[in-house]
Amino acid sequence: MDKKSLLILEFDKIREQLSSYTSFSAGQERARNLHPTTDPQLAELRQTETAEADILLARRTDIRIGGARDIRQAVDNAYRGFVLPVDSFRDIQATIIAGRDLRRKLEKVDEEFPTLYQISQQLSHCPGLVDTISQTIDERGDILDSASPELAKIRSKMIVVHNRIQDKLRNYINGPTSKYLQEPIITRRNGRYVIPLRAEHNGRIKGIVHDQSGSGATLWIEPFPTVDANNEYRTLHLDEKEEINRILAALTRQVAEFGEDLKTLVDTLAELDLIFARAHYAHQLKATRPQFMPWRPPAKPPKHANQRQNWEPDPHPGSIFWVKAARHPLLDPHTVVPTDLTLNKETFLVLITGPNTGGKTVSLKTAGLMVIMAQSGLHLPAQEARLTIFDNVLADIGDEQSIEQSLSTFSSHITNIIRILDIATDKSLLLLDELGSGTDPAEGAALAQALINFFRDKGITTFTATHYPELKAYASNTKGATNASLIFDVDTLSPTYEMTIGLPGRSNAIAIARRLGLDETILDDALEQLGSGNEHAGAMLDSIYDLRDKINASEAAARLAQKRAEQLEDELAEERHKIAEERHAILTQARQDAQAELDALQDEITQIRRQIKRGSRSDLSQNKLKQINKNVTEMVEDNPPLPPLNEPETTASKQKRRKLRQGDTVFIKSIKTQGQILSLQGKEAEVAVGRLHMRAQISDLEFKGRDIEEEQLPSPPTKSAPRAASPGMELDLRGATTADGVDRLSKYLDSAYLAQLPWVRIIHGKGTGKLREAVRDALTHSRYVRKWENGRTGEGGDGVTIARLDEES
Repeated sequence: MDKKSLLILEFDKIREQLSSYTSFSAGQERARNLHPTTDPQLAELRQTETAEADILLARRTDIRIGGARDIRQAVDNAYRGFVLPVDSFRDIQATIIAGRDLRRKLEKVDEEFPTLYQISQQLSHCPGLVDTISQTIDERGDILDSASPELAKIRSKMIVVHNRIQDKLRNYINGPTSKYLQEPIITRRNGRYVIPLRAEHNGRIKGIVHDQSGSGATLWIEPFPTVDANNEYRTLHLDEKEEINRILAALTRQVAEFGEDLKTLVDTLAELDLIFARAHYAHQLKATRPQFMPWRPPAKPPKHANQRQNWEPDPHPGSIFWVKAARHPLLDPHTVVPTDLTLNKETFLVLITGPNTGGKTVSLKTAGLMVIMAQSGLHLPAQEARLTIFDNVLADIGDEQSIEQSLSTFSSHITNIIRILDIATDKSLLLLDELGSGTDPAEGAALAQALINFFRDKGITTFTATHYPELKAYASNTKGATNASLIFDVDTLSPTYEMTIGLPGRSNAIAIARRLGLDETILDDALEQLGSGNEHAGAMLDSIYDLRDKINASEAAARLAQKRAEQLEDELAEERHKIAEERHAILTQARQDAQAELDALQDEITQIRRQIKRGSRSDLSQNKLKQINKNVTEMVEDNPPLPPLNEPETTASKQKRRKLRQGDTVFIKSIKTQGQILSLQGKEAEVAVGRLHMRAQISDLEFKGRDIEEEQLPSPPTKSAPRAASPGMELDLRGATTADGVDRLSKYLDSAYLAQLPWVRIIHGKGTGKLREAVRDALTHSRYVRKWENGRTGEGGDGVTIARLDEES
């Protein structure tokens, strides 16, 4: 892509906005260096990555890059043999942990997000390196005694010598010589332990003076009895430093061994960081995924010679540019006016006319940015987009003057256009502002038309803004070209920034002058000079715009009437459903009553038969039995078995048969998610699922609801969970068994996370240490806990653990 054109179209500002959504410096670097691709497969892959990340981040707030750092410079230093500082090792450790955690999370959703999962497989664990660093350096950045046996031995000796020095100096502080001291303290000067002697008592304590106060009243003296111990302590201190350097050098060599893995880890984390940033940016812009279309092949000449005589090749390059309701991403989303950049299959040249400050330049930049953003993997701030992959976007926009070359505005534009013509192909997109301006109008118009003829013959997809009326007629009479205009409201004397493709702009100069109160005599003279033909053309154009407005109003009224009819149909269907339910209930109750009566008669017959069998053969019993049998027979004959009742049609079954339309809420069966239809095309629909716009088969959609009141397509709904009640910042587990304590901790962490607490304090006591270990093991494996640490002095020490929670996004 042409770098100068990217700068003219302000893509650098888009990249800067994108970088603000990254999590660490390597991802930020990738965002600022993002470049559109011309490879269709790579462009499609980038869009898939953004789409997957958009859905993933909407569902999983715990997916993040974590504490990753750009450690590539540290790795290079390790290659060169430089001993790395402690902070570099801590950064390396945090980066490996961040990559390991992210990989584990993406492995759990590999089937649903296969593209992100494949990328995550490049996140190396660097086995053993994290443990080695943890065993060497603590969280405060200090080297642990366990880093090496020699270091532990040196530090053990240092403690013994240190205590011996302290004991000897305390004898001076607490003994008879204390009266010679400025104050009873022990301090250090030049790495040696000393005491403060008053200057006037110099000589009372034999030793070496290492320093003097600014006033000269105090001498910092090392008594002779402590000199040997101080020498030994100093030597041990140097030995400790040397051993630490040796340990860090060995650790640096281990880092160098994992150098390539660590660089790959950072690159992969940066790539995922950029993908997540693109998803966040898409959510911020309320953007949709563009659909890339193949270039249409050129039409072939007829086979028969007699048909080829009048046949002319179509100059159309086969590009597709169809963006509905495009919004410039750098303008205020609350005030920017959406622009339809929708070219039909025959059009590849668009000539935009309209007043100054009417939005022509913004429309050109919007068209360019739609292509650049799409081929960079960014979703587009538009309702729907279908685009071909362009090999270049070339722009000449703005009133530039070259001070270094002393070129005028006209010369500057022509110089840039010459440069553009050298690199433009029939697969390029060309954006030109005020073509032919800055010189004599007649010559400028002729030159502009000649350039457009050249672009047409070369088959270059072109958007150009112009003031020349000659080009309006050219666009109307030339195959492949069309007019476009930006509307100016004469009543308010302000532009509407609304663009219409297919109609030229109206001439508003005389209308504006009349509105501002210019003398009618002057206006009449101006109209006379323009001629009746121009006036007739203007009146005809006004009629076309009025007719268009009436058609739009009629379409809106028809859509509203259709919605009302559908609403009435839904109400009638609901009434039928209620009536069917009531009928079903009545018939069911009647069946139950009849069955109860039959059961009663059957019970009575059974009892009489039992009496007869027991020998009670009275005429009364037999007569009664006959009468009952007769009654049962008559009831069965009068009430034949009813056919089984059909269940009333449910709302769900009724909704399945409903014809889907734009704005409907549907259930996507393949991914078991609810969304909203943005548009319908044949057997496919574009559906908004949260922040993601995706395409789905109609057969995969199940109707769920329709917003009858809204005339416009509503924005995809967003949900925000209310903050739960706080369970308190502290959990006391003292006295609990290990199993009960872990169970209570799990429930407490759930509540604390939902309440968005930044940290919590777990009191488990010291005891045998079993409860403490169980608590810390649970905290280590909790998805809510970012890290934990011992309680500090005054907080409970080892009897307390402080857990830092991940913030809920």
